[in-house]
Amino acid sequence: MSPPAASTLLLIAFAGVALVVLLITWMRIPAFIALAIGSVFVGVVARMPPGDIARAFQAGVGDTLGFTAMVIGLGTIIGKLLAESGGALVVARALVHAMGERRVDWALMLSAFIVGLPVFFQVGLVLLAPVLFTLARQAPRSDVPMVRLGIPLVAGLSAAHVLVPPHPGPLAAIERLGADPGRTLFYSLLVAFPAAIVSGPLFARLVGTRVRVESGAMAEQLSEITAAHPPSLGVTLLTILLPVLLMLLSALAQAALPDGPARYTLTFLGTPLVALLIATIVSMFTFGRACGFDSTRLLRFAEDAVPPIAGVLLVVGAGGGFGRVLDAAGAARAIAQVIGGLELSPLVLGWLIASVLRLAVGSATVAVVTAASIMAPIATDLPHVNKELLVVAIGAGSAIASHVNDGGFWLVKEYLNMSVPQTVATWTALETIVACVGLAGVLLLAAIVR
Repeated sequence: MSPPAASTLLLIAFAGVALVVLLITWMRIPAFIALAIGSVFVGVVARMPPGDIARAFQAGVGDTLGFTAMVIGLGTIIGKLLAESGGALVVARALVHAMGERRVDWALMLSAFIVGLPVFFQVGLVLLAPVLFTLARQAPRSDVPMVRLGIPLVAGLSAAHVLVPPHPGPLAAIERLGADPGRTLFYSLLVAFPAAIVSGPLFARLVGTRVRVESGAMAEQLSEITAAHPPSLGVTLLTILLPVLLMLLSALAQAALPDGPARYTLTFLGTPLVALLIATIVSMFTFGRACGFDSTRLLRFAEDAVPPIAGVLLVVGAGGGFGRVLDAAGAARAIAQVIGGLELSPLVLGWLIASVLRLAVGSATVAVVTAASIMAPIATDLPHVNKELLVVAIGAGSAIASHVNDGGFWLVKEYLNMSVPQTVATWTALETIVACVGLAGVLLLAAIVR
C-alpha cells in the first residue's frame, strides 16, 4: 500500500494534533493517554504498519525520557534540597535586592538566559524552579502572579536553547551548513537576547495578569524551608551553577583542547547527566549536612522529590512518542516536498522550513537538523548566503508555536500548573514571539553584515 501524498500527510498531522487537544480539553482524558491515542490515530490514517506505530511511539518515549527522566529527577532532588535548606529564599532575596521588587521578572529572565547558555532547557528549568516558586510565594498574588514571573524564566531558557551554540540544534546546523562557529555564536547572542526580552518580561506584563494559576504540587514541595542554618549566597550560587560551569568547561574543552585525557575528562564531566549527578552529590553537603540535616532526612527529601514528577515524566515521554510517530509517518518529508522549492530568500526559507517542521514533529532539535540538511545544498549553490545567519534563522524557526507534540510544552504546563489553553496562551505564544523576533533580528543583521 503506497503512502499518502504530501498534502494528505500534512492534513493527517493537523488532525492528529487537533484530536489530542480535543481529548484533553473537552473529554478530560489524561494528557499522556490522549497523546497515545493521537499517535495511534496518525499512524493508522497514514497507513503505517501497526507494528511500526507501536515501535515509533515507544522509541520516541524512550529517547525523550532517556535524557529527560534522569535530568528532571536529579534536578528535582537538587531543587528540593535548595528549597528545604532556604537556599532558594537566599537567591530570591538577592535578586530582589539587586534589581528591585518591580524588576524581579527581568532578573529571572537574565538569570535564566545566562544559565541557559551552556545547559539544556530542561536542566535550567529544574534548577531555577525553586527560585521561581519562592519569589512567587513571597509576592502578593494580586500583584505578581506566578505566570508573570514564570514567562520570563522560560523565555530566557528557550531563547538560549534554540538559538545559541553549544546546544545540539545550532551545533548540528553549523556542521551541516559549514558555518563558522565563532561568528555564529556572536550573531546568535545578538539575536537571542532581544528575543528573550520581548518574549519574556515584555510579553509577561501583557499577558501575566490575564492568566491566573494556583500553586501546584511541584511548587508546594519546592517552596518549603526547614533548615536551621541556610547556606550563604556564595555557596548557593556555586552549587546551582556547578552543572552550568561543568557543561561550559566541556564546551570550551571541545573547542580549544586537542584530543587527549584532559579533553576527554572535561567532556565527560560536562555531560548533562554526569554534571547533574555531581551537583546532586555536592548539594547533599552544601544544602544538606552543612545546614544541619542528617542522613535520614536527606533520604526522605530525595524520596519525597520523586512522586510529584511521575506525572510530568509520563506526559513528557508521551509527547516525545507522538512527535516520533508524526516523523515516522512522513510528516517531515512531506513538508520538505511542499515548501522546499519555494523561491524565497534563503534566510526566510530556512526559517520557514524549520517552523513547519517544528509544528509537525514537535522537537526543535529535529526541526533544526532536518531544515539544515534541506538547506545545505541550497547554501552551497548560493555562495553569497551568510551561512552563520542561516544557522540562526533556522534556530529561530525551530522555536515557533510549541504545542502538544512537544515535550517542552508539557514540562512548562506541569511546572507552572497551567491548563492546556493557558499553556497555549502563554508558552506557545512565547515561543512564537522568539521565532518572529529571531527572524527579524537575522534579517536586520543581514542588511548590515556582508
